[in-house]
Amino acid sequence: MITQHVKDELAQIEAHRQQMAKEGGVAMACNEALRKLHDLVGRERNALHAHGPASEHAQNVEAVSAEIERVKTLAGAPAKGVAPKQGRPQAQKHVGPGAAHSFPRNKGRRTMGRTSGR
Repeated sequence: MITQHVKDELAQIEAHRQQMAKEGGVAMACNEALRKLHDLVGRERNALHAHGPASEHAQNVEAVSAEIERVKTLAGAPAKGVAPKQGRPQAQKHVGPGAAHSFPRNKGRRTMGRTSGR
């Protein structure tokens, strides 16, 4: 079972993330929350190594790791082990009149000795 101390810290981090998302944007809020969550999971891993696998710290590490993955998905980062979706390539946009054209560098086969201005 997750310890009350970790539950409280997770709740505090989430409340702070929600408040920051309202004030400064989702990305900034998620980055701050991820920083705090990584710090918390590091402390719990150190406690797990000190007290052994039979302690409640193993469940704390799992809970904080799950929260990290949840916040990553909120931030728009792909979850660990999930490949991004790749759909059909986007069609090139039509260049209107008067706009600069971008020609491909390879213009095909040319005859030697002929100038481009016939």
